[in-house]
Amino acid sequence: MNPTRADKVARYVTALDALKDDNRLRGLQPRAGIDFVSNDYLALASAPRMKQAVSAALEAGTPIGAGGSRLLRGNCKEHESLETEAARFFGAETALFFGSGYVANFAVLTTLPQRGDLLVLDSLVHASIREGAQAGRAEFRESAHNDSQSVENTIRDWREEGGKGRVWIVVESLYSMDGDFAPLEELLAIADRHDAFLMVDEAHATGVYGEQGRGLTAPYEGRENLVVVHTCGKALGAAGALVTATRVLRDFLVNRCRPFIFATAPSPLTAVAVREALLILQQEPDRQRRLANLVAFAHREIGKRGGRSLSDSQIVPYIVGDNARAMTLASALQARGFDIRGIRPPTVPAGTARLRISLTLNVAEDDVRAMLDALIEETRGGAR
Repeated sequence: MNPTRADKVARYVTALDALKDDNRLRGLQPRAGIDFVSNDYLALASAPRMKQAVSAALEAGTPIGAGGSRLLRGNCKEHESLETEAARFFGAETALFFGSGYVANFAVLTTLPQRGDLLVLDSLVHASIREGAQAGRAEFRESAHNDSQSVENTIRDWREEGGKGRVWIVVESLYSMDGDFAPLEELLAIADRHDAFLMVDEAHATGVYGEQGRGLTAPYEGRENLVVVHTCGKALGAAGALVTATRVLRDFLVNRCRPFIFATAPSPLTAVAVREALLILQQEPDRQRRLANLVAFAHREIGKRGGRSLSDSQIVPYIVGDNARAMTLASALQARGFDIRGIRPPTVPAGTARLRISLTLNVAEDDVRAMLDALIEETRGGAR
């Protein structure tokens, strides 16, 4: 490498070396082994009905690409059909389709909260939420994880300091790395008391929880002070995200949201796939029941082995602590045929590197038993 080129990339090499020294250097790995890592909770990503719906749409002339933003020629009938069906399904006034959950969170938080408002973020929210808050107009503060009193105190302190604007409380309904649930009833009560909005990211709950997989916000959808993001790339087996909200907020997003206005619309074929997934949730409720049974089975098996589950959901964290040990354990399990990945900071707090074990309909009870036995053998102790 010539000196000039070396100077140009030196800062990147140094940064990568620092990550490697801290056992945090990432790399891409191919799919291999039994799936204990994906978010394809209902096994819809490869479901025959999903493939058939997309194939039929192609045969009927649905384009692969939208060809432009929704405000230009990119607004296809498939997008509008999906949004109409999604609003009906989730019980909301309207829905708006975005290209990914990351974009949806970023879009909402850089558009709806205004200068002078306050965002109260749970300390463990997705990176997309945190980065949307950082890029937006409103001030933001953190509250302690799943601590309603901390949310209340944060709002009270801000008001006492002279805060005059609207408050936005932002949480996940089911947290992606810990597998625990937000106290939505308490948070809605706080939002009502303070004339605030509650924004809920349902990424890991849509399709899995609530009647017909409508999510944990299902009992509250349709409220004027509730904005919900339903990710379509996890249990729904496709891609994109649906934001459900009142018509006023949807219209404001269409008119003022830069990630919506200036982005090419999602593929119409993706909209077709998501709509089919919503139909499957309604017509094949056994998928949701089978997953619930598998989750209950897995937690019972952990208990039988003398362990303690750190969650009650399909997301099972196994906390290791040290970055290097977490990655070594993940590699050992992969070598035994189980696709389990190590999660390290900054995705999780420092000192909490872990295995994130995901339970999906891509595995059977025998697979769960075998995985837990392998985990015990590799750690020479009980599953925690």
